[in-house]
Formats: sequence, structure tokens, C-alpha cells
Amino acid sequence: MSVHAHQKAWTVPALAQAKAQGRRLAMLTAYDAGFARVLDRNGIDLVLVGDSLGMVVQGHGSTLPVSVADIAYHTAAVARGLQQALLVADLPFQADATPGRALDASVTLLQAGAQMVKLEGAGTKLEVIGFLAQRDIPVCSHLGLTPQSVLKLGGFKVQGREQAAAAQLLADARAVAAAGASLLVLECVPTGLAKEITAAVDIPTIGIGAGPHCDGQVLVLHDLLGLDSGHRRPRFVKDFLAQGGSVAAAVQAYAAAVREGSFPDAEHAYA
Repeated sequence: MSVHAHQKAWTVPALAQAKAQGRRLAMLTAYDAGFARVLDRNGIDLVLVGDSLGMVVQGHGSTLPVSVADIAYHTAAVARGLQQALLVADLPFQADATPGRALDASVTLLQAGAQMVKLEGAGTKLEVIGFLAQRDIPVCSHLGLTPQSVLKLGGFKVQGREQAAAAQLLADARAVAAAGASLLVLECVPTGLAKEITAAVDIPTIGIGAGPHCDGQVLVLHDLLGLDSGHRRPRFVKDFLAQGGSVAAAVQAYAAAVREGSFPDAEHAYA
């Protein structure tokens, strides 16, 4: 039996309406039809086929080895398990290096079943966001800790703690929204800065390690279930299976905690 609070299938315009109404959005990753079906029936609004699959499914040390073909394969599988949740698919490393490459990859992912593509960064990516948006391809932007930039960043670190970096993140958030992004993921951003960004942009923000004031939250499914992916456990991760007793109950508990604003608490965020 479905416990989905949103009775209609999610659409891109409905995301903006949710922000306007103050309704928090619950998002999780999935990589196959079986788990997608569980998420769809237990309160999850958005499902992300993330390039995180490179680490939690394929066993790599980063997301860099993931290809468009990898994302497309898993997107098609996940799409078969969804009826209500909106499906977002990652553009993997360098698939968005130019507008033309991004368009080709996005078409592949939308034809596989995605309803939106996610890409990391601002700067030169603003042209890519605008290019896709002008061609009716919904875009989710991703700022803060951008895992595809792990080599440049020197590891997985909180972003925006210094004043100049915080100001740049705020400017980037405004810029991606102006370029045409419909959704914004903020990863490993101090709570206060994420709150400021959320208030400054009209599009919904989805936090992961960005505090409770975003318009929604996302976690990697394997982290939510307490599975050992062979990597250091981030501070923002909470094992909902430990308290839920079943996968479905864990997903329900996560969705409820997001909507009521009890997750993430200070223990699972960065000051």
C-alpha cells in the first residue's frame, strides 16, 4: 500500500509549487527497479540516479569512472519502478563539458526515462544550463561539494565556510537559477549559508549535509540503510534502517523526518 503524501505524479512545475507552499521534498538515490518501487510507494518525491553508483554499486573510489551509458542503464531500470516520484539522472564526469555534449547525454538519459538531469557547478556550466533549459530539458544544479571536482578540491570537504567562498556560493546559486535551473542541490554547505541561499532563490533547494533549512533533503540509499560502501561515513548520514526495522519503514521514517523538519538535526549538519 502506498503512503505517498503527494497523490499525483510529480512534475517539474509541482516542485516550485511545493516550495511556495512550504512543503519539504524528500529525495533518495536508487539504481534498480526493485528499490525504486519501494521508494515510490513509501513517501519519496524525487528519485536520483546519481553517479554515486560508481562508489556504492561499482566499488570505485570516486564518481569519475561513471559513464553516460552506466547512468542510462540504471535510469531505465529505475524508471520501470516509478509511478509518482520524479526521476532525476546525473550527467557524469565531463558529459557536460560543452553544451553539445550535455545535450547528447541529456537526450540519452531522458529517453531512458529521466525527467530532469543534474549537473555540477556554475561558471562555465551556466552556458550549459541555459542551453539545456532553452531546449526544454529540465536541469537540477549541484553546488557546494561537487564530487566530480574531488581532485581539484583535494578531497570531500565542506564548502563555503570562508566569507569569500560563501559569497561566491550565494552568487553561483542565484546565477544557476537565473540560467534556467529548476532545482538546486546543496552539498556539504554550512547550515546558515544554505538557509541564506534557500531564501535567495525561487527554485527549491535540496540539501545533503546542508542543514534543515533547505526546501528538501537527499541521501544516498545505501547510507540511509546503513550499508558499508567501503568509504568513510559522512557526518550528514543517518541510518534509518536501524530504527525502522524494514526497508519500507526506514524510507517512511526518512520521508516523515524530512517533512517535519527533524532531519537533519545539528548532529547531521555543518556549522
